[in-house]
Amino acid sequence: MIARADIEGAAARIAPHVRRTPLWVLRSDELGLPGAAFEVWLKLEQLQVSGSFKARGMFNRLLANDIPPAGVIAASGGNAGIATAVAARALGVRAEIFVPTVISPAKRARLEQLGATVVVTGAVYADALAACQQRQRETGALMTHAYDQGEVLAGAGTLAREIEAQAGVPEALLVSVGGGGLVGGLAAWFAGRTRVVALEPERAPTLNAALAAGTPVDVEVSGIAADALGARRLGALAWEVAQRHPLESLLLRDTDILDAQRWLWQSLKLAVEPAAALPLAALRSGAVSAKPGQRIALVLCGANVDPATLV
Repeated sequence: MIARADIEGAAARIAPHVRRTPLWVLRSDELGLPGAAFEVWLKLEQLQVSGSFKARGMFNRLLANDIPPAGVIAASGGNAGIATAVAARALGVRAEIFVPTVISPAKRARLEQLGATVVVTGAVYADALAACQQRQRETGALMTHAYDQGEVLAGAGTLAREIEAQAGVPEALLVSVGGGGLVGGLAAWFAGRTRVVALEPERAPTLNAALAAGTPVDVEVSGIAADALGARRLGALAWEVAQRHPLESLLLRDTDILDAQRWLWQSLKLAVEPAAALPLAALRSGAVSAKPGQRIALVLCGANVDPATLV
């Protein structure tokens, strides 16, 4: 189980390597939300060094372990691989990243720019993960998991620690879910002190299906956010956290996610990928409502997106 002490240790370890990203405090009407006014905190984690929150966990994983001569290896839909490559480059070690064919061209190009060896294999993340695990057994490289390692969850939890230091504890925290590393880290830090709403696309219901089944299960994943929220099964560590700190789970339509992504760009000039737009989509679509005067935190988790798709 991830404890607050693990997150405190991660925060100290990664501090020289990651950014303390901004937190904007806005009125709900500034986000085009009707009804009684409430406060919205936008945590701009898309400005993190790797373009997503994943840098926190990947730096923590690498810094907490001895790195063998073979370097580091990861499987990723894009963001975890980019974060691993950023951390590896900063620490002067080799990175080999396995990605599925659904990876966006922008994310693949970024990996190559960072000097990582990129292996494209399989239709979805789970396929790339299987190939990565086989390669790791052959080389002995240090593997970073996109969402299911203690160091990775503790690193993600530093984001919650940072939100509390910047603005306090919100009444609700809205966060996108793929394999569960981010929501697990956030929930572990807040430990029931806020309402955590876990958001997934309808066509990638990993957490939602696990909660319905009472255990993590395999699901089919597709849709606009599959390259970032494309885990076929919820991580075991995130599931442990969810048993201790219950989460609300909601599914959102791709059309609402795209609407929120475009609104963020057109109205606030915030360039985020679809996976990062789910928190605002939940408010704009009415899936989540707030009472007057409440403080609602939205985590904009990543910005590895082709700007041409935002118009």
